[in-house]
Amino acid sequence: MEPEDEQSGEPAQRPVPSGLSLFEPASGALGASGAEQGPADGGAQHPPDGRSPEDRPPAGTPLDGESDREPPARRRRTRRVLLWTLSALLALVGGGCGALWWTAEHYASSVRRIPDAFPTAPESAQPKPVPGSGLNLLLVGLDARSDTPTTGSAAKAPSWQAGAARSDTMMLLHLSDDRSSATLVSLPRDTWVPIPGHGEAKLNAAYSWGGPALMTETVQNLTGIRIDHLAVIDWNGFRALTDAVGGVDITVPRTIEGVGEARAWEAGTHHMDGATALLYVRERYGLPGGDLDRTKRQQNFLRALMLKVMDSGTLTSPSRLGGLLGTVGEVVSVDDRLSNTDLFQLAWGLRSLRADDVRFMNAPFGGFATRGEQSVVLLADRPAAQLWEAIRNDRTDQYFQEHKAGDTLGTDVD
Repeated sequence: MEPEDEQSGEPAQRPVPSGLSLFEPASGALGASGAEQGPADGGAQHPPDGRSPEDRPPAGTPLDGESDREPPARRRRTRRVLLWTLSALLALVGGGCGALWWTAEHYASSVRRIPDAFPTAPESAQPKPVPGSGLNLLLVGLDARSDTPTTGSAAKAPSWQAGAARSDTMMLLHLSDDRSSATLVSLPRDTWVPIPGHGEAKLNAAYSWGGPALMTETVQNLTGIRIDHLAVIDWNGFRALTDAVGGVDITVPRTIEGVGEARAWEAGTHHMDGATALLYVRERYGLPGGDLDRTKRQQNFLRALMLKVMDSGTLTSPSRLGGLLGTVGEVVSVDDRLSNTDLFQLAWGLRSLRADDVRFMNAPFGGFATRGEQSVVLLADRPAAQLWEAIRNDRTDQYFQEHKAGDTLGTDVD
């Protein structure tokens, strides 16, 4: 029986010795052999509590401070149970992580890689990368006028053959170093630029003449920004990707009359499948700003696609993210420097982004002009230089605070 506290009548609580652990035997008066050790000088033996032998309690009665100790055999059983439980938990967690890793690796491996996607120019002739300044990706949409896929795992033809296709869409995507914001800048395909080895021409000619490497080099020379990665999709892939996510909802603010082969659009919200979305993003005739409004339509589509992916919770679920990578891998090709781990980390790093964290804009417009018989687009030199510098040094937030009148995408997109 436990002695009762005189005031409460409840069993008195004995203190637990400090430092007691299930994994360490308590120190006491027992030596290695289990026998009590006497004093070194051979004098009278006294118990640790200072009582004489006749004052000691009967054999088998626990000493003060030792009543809470379990017998050694029970302690060993408890330790084994804890160790087995911990091992089982680690096995479950390890198995789940292994399955997740396999899924991510499987889907990421399905993404088609483009070899030799970067300039062969010496490092001294290329923009220097700025450490801690985020990530810069060049997104290219190909005007491949063929029903044969040229990008993604389903490709039946090379992503580039000299003269076979021009880049119809070019966007520079900057992700901040902490992945808290993103800036997407459309480069009009008719932008008049120097193309290494070919003189001045429209920007979209670079891909036709020299493929991804020349396209990347031309954009780097134009902006002074080091391109980290490249992603390419053709119109077949665009249709397939749109259909794979179930289509997107896009609002047309006002009725647009059909011009020539261009279709008419009624004001209101349209649910667009791949074929319809392709008509929407490729059209420029009948739009007030021509090709500049066309790039805004492309940005508007990407925004709608992004919102759909975010609303589905795909970016916050590793398993769903793997499925998204599988879908993207069927239609998109990326540079061969983008490893499976890089690809998964890139997608996973965007999970905290919200619509308000992503800015869409056109490169600063300097006017239309004529070069020979060609109608071309000129960039505004000084505003463009300021934007490129902000992206290069990961200061886009500061840039937009100082340039609120930039050509950013609004909600009213023809």
